Amino acid sequence: MTPSPSLRDRLRALPVFPGELPRFDTDAAPADPLGLLVEWLEFALEAGVAQPHAMSIATASCGGGPSNRILLLKDVDAGAVWFASLSTGPKGADLADNPRAALVLYWREQGRQVRITGAVERGPRDVSERDFLQRSPSARARAIAGRQSEPVEDFEAHLAPARELVAAHPEHVPDAWTAYRVIPDSVEFWQAERERDQVRLRYLRVRGEWDKQLLWP
Repeated sequence: MTPSPSLRDRLRALPVFPGELPRFDTDAAPADPLGLLVEWLEFALEAGVAQPHAMSIATASCGGGPSNRILLLKDVDAGAVWFASLSTGPKGADLADNPRAALVLYWREQGRQVRITGAVERGPRDVSERDFLQRSPSARARAIAGRQSEPVEDFEAHLAPARELVAAHPEHVPDAWTAYRVIPDSVEFWQAERERDQVRLRYLRVRGEWDKQLLWP
């Protein structure tokens, strides 16, 4: 009897990037990495990539304890990448102690990823309020109902008053809801390619200017 393949062998046998992959002309890359990030996002949106705004964010406590999770990219402007969360949750506690984060966007269909590290600061209150009010009523109620990531015994008992609050005061925004800006000091663009395996272009902020570097795979 032929032995069954191990999990390792089965994982090794999986295709990594089926289909055509876009080319990455690093010589044509713009001077500003956030401009290139917007180009890649637009390309992913037009190509129908599933959840192109899904983004991992890694934070660390003041003691160095790391934490990582997936959330949604909310915007990219001339100076920052945006996300939103409750400041009273684990992310908010980490960022209050250690206001830096590492982000990763990954588009499997196109063999692309973008890595971003930088300082994190709170955005203007009106941006936080606008972001919260764009959420569905049920999502707003869940954000209001309890403390993020804490144990809960009776979910509905906590959620019912929050639903009533949202229905009675549809413009209510909890003080803890925060739009955060990640101000990059390093942005790396990674592109899988058939011929060269992968192409990596890193932007580093040096004395206020962006320096571009090609990296070994």
